[in-house]
Amino acid sequence: MSVQYDLEGQQRVYEKWAPVYDAVYHKFLSDAHSRTAAAAARCGKDILEVGVGTGLILRYYPADRNVYGVDLSQHMLSKAVDKVKELGLSHVKLLASMDACRLGFADESFDAVAVPFVITLVPDPEGALDEVRRVLRPGGEIVVTSKLSADAGFVPSVENWLAPLMKKVGWSSNFKVSRLARWAERHPDMEFIGVEPVFPAGFFKLVRLRKRA
Repeated sequence: MSVQYDLEGQQRVYEKWAPVYDAVYHKFLSDAHSRTAAAAARCGKDILEVGVGTGLILRYYPADRNVYGVDLSQHMLSKAVDKVKELGLSHVKLLASMDACRLGFADESFDAVAVPFVITLVPDPEGALDEVRRVLRPGGEIVVTSKLSADAGFVPSVENWLAPLMKKVGWSSNFKVSRLARWAERHPDMEFIGVEPVFPAGFFKLVRLRKRA
């Protein structure tokens, strides 16, 4: 089955969000952002962030890392460029517009790839993960942070009821943690490390996937 991409439609949505994104999400997502950066930084020196947006996470990476950020939206990226200049983030080596499913990097370029709050938004999540896996070095990790649901229980039933509201702010009630685990299982060189709850009260989750050395 072919995947229909509406990249121009996504870019129009991001253009509307760019001016207000920081005001809405900076404090609310600070725990998730700092923990995403820390998990990626533990893997090595060279880090790619897919879906860098307005650059809210960039300040949390250690100064001795080399961070490369990509995003579909030029409007979001312009905000990220401003942050790099204002905060003097010399560890940020590149900010560029790219489709998550078509990354312009060579194979095995990075020790870690952070994918914060974007996997539920791309039209082809598995395709994006395949591309991330391509640019990841053996022994490296994919760090996915997002609104991810469990497969059963009381919480998923509530999330399904709230689905229309969550969709408006870019969160999905239908994207399960198990979907990431199944993707890893399909690739012999990948392993599902685990899932961690993130503030507030585990509403967001951080998932680690490792590429076998």
